[in-house]
Amino acid sequence: MFEGKGVRGEISGQIYYLGNRTLAYEKGASLAEVENDLAKLESAGKTTMILFSQKEVIGVLAVADTLKATSRQAVKLLKNLGLEVWLITGDNERAAMAIAKNLGIASGNVMARVLPKDKSVKIKELQGKAETIIMVGDGINDAPALTQADVGIAIGTGTDIAIESGDITLASGDPIGVYRAIKLSRQTLRNIKQNLFWAYIYNIILIPVAAGVLWPNFKILLNPILAGVAMAASSVSVVLNSLRLKKIKL
Repeated sequence: MFEGKGVRGEISGQIYYLGNRTLAYEKGASLAEVENDLAKLESAGKTTMILFSQKEVIGVLAVADTLKATSRQAVKLLKNLGLEVWLITGDNERAAMAIAKNLGIASGNVMARVLPKDKSVKIKELQGKAETIIMVGDGINDAPALTQADVGIAIGTGTDIAIESGDITLASGDPIGVYRAIKLSRQTLRNIKQNLFWAYIYNIILIPVAAGVLWPNFKILLNPILAGVAMAASSVSVVLNSLRLKKIKL
């Protein structure tokens, strides 16, 4: 087995390989006869696998992940949040560019032919360019990258190791869930800041009054009953503000 490249097998003493272009080049296989077929398949967003022996290319196989119906919409919504969307894949450049085009991802934001062990390295590179990096993945190969990212979002329908590595796990496989998780997280943080602001304002203003700061000059004291009511009102306002999260349209 060649990590991120393909596999090797033996039948009746003959060695056969099944893998990508990189493996074929490393083993000295000539792809001239199948280059046109490879180019057509890759341009259609398919991942090609080449079956060859030490003597000749035997055939070409093509597989493809079907894009979910909401994938393009999810990318658009993420961009509307001001996020920059990248595609990191082990597929060849043609297939990666075709998928990126279908999703509405800029060609400059595509990293192709990334080996499984290098995904976390690519995430680290992106961390040097941006404040926060969110990684979304569902496979075994995505686990190190999910751990490396500032926030790892695992798809609940993916592998167990990816789920263990992620900070957030989406119950469904719908890509829109990524947008919803980020939007809800932002709104939650906004509510926390609002609650802290009003709590601090309450304490900053009323505690000195209760301590008698205004008594020498204005003869004003805070009645204990009013202080209790104000304290209760402060707590209620925090709860009501937090309950607004239930009404967020995701």
